[in-house]
Amino acid sequence: MTEDTFISHLMELRDRLLRSLLAIGIVFMCLFPWASDFYDLLAHPMMRALPEGTKMIATGVVTPFLVPIKVAMMVAFVIVLPYLLYQAWAFVAPGLYAHEKRLVLPLVVASTVLFLLGIAFCYFFVFGVVFQFVNSIAPKSITVAPDIENYLNFVLTMFLAFGVTFEVPVVLIVLVRMGVVSIEQLKNIRPYFIVGAFVVAAIVTPPDVLSQLLLAAPMCLLYELGIFAARFVGKRKPEDAAEYRPLAEPETERELDKIEADEKSRGK
Repeated sequence: MTEDTFISHLMELRDRLLRSLLAIGIVFMCLFPWASDFYDLLAHPMMRALPEGTKMIATGVVTPFLVPIKVAMMVAFVIVLPYLLYQAWAFVAPGLYAHEKRLVLPLVVASTVLFLLGIAFCYFFVFGVVFQFVNSIAPKSITVAPDIENYLNFVLTMFLAFGVTFEVPVVLIVLVRMGVVSIEQLKNIRPYFIVGAFVVAAIVTPPDVLSQLLLAAPMCLLYELGIFAARFVGKRKPEDAAEYRPLAEPETERELDKIEADEKSRGK
């Protein structure tokens, strides 16, 4: 019985992964004709900071083809992200109780929104400030002409850094809910978090103070937001922890619910 349940879960996971990949592929094929336009849009912050008439360069033979394809794939993933989250939710939801569903679903939505907000903040604000600053201090004896592949790698790294950074409130809420830390402990380690935020910013951002500040400052603000939001969640109650059960087949779930109902009726 247990082995059959495990195999059925693996098959369901396979089906949902295939659906997700198929959705990304379909959207990507629809976006393919505009792949170059998507890269031009991605490169807009850099082009706006470069001297007039300056363009980026491509040093690889197939780079002008592959780089826009990667950007189109990235855009397709972002568009399909709600569907991917739905597939993940549909896979784990049958094994959750009502109180767990009430907590997990808002956290999934909030983490997605925060991740996209981090990307938007990086694109619309950070890139403009950083590129203007870097190009303004560049020696006059050189011509600034970034390689398109290096630029894409830089953009993806920055998007990931800011997207993950904006997840700080969700992480704190989960830790408090699970009882790993308390709100008072979060307040006590605030100075260490601030130092850690600047260390992380120094590692993942370009080697300039401005970029580090633009990443570390939002991280500290989001830490305070996470402490504030955790007050409304609180630590998981013992009865909630006792109610947890692993994923089960719908038939098994109904049997468990019937047993629980019988136990309650006998208790009365």
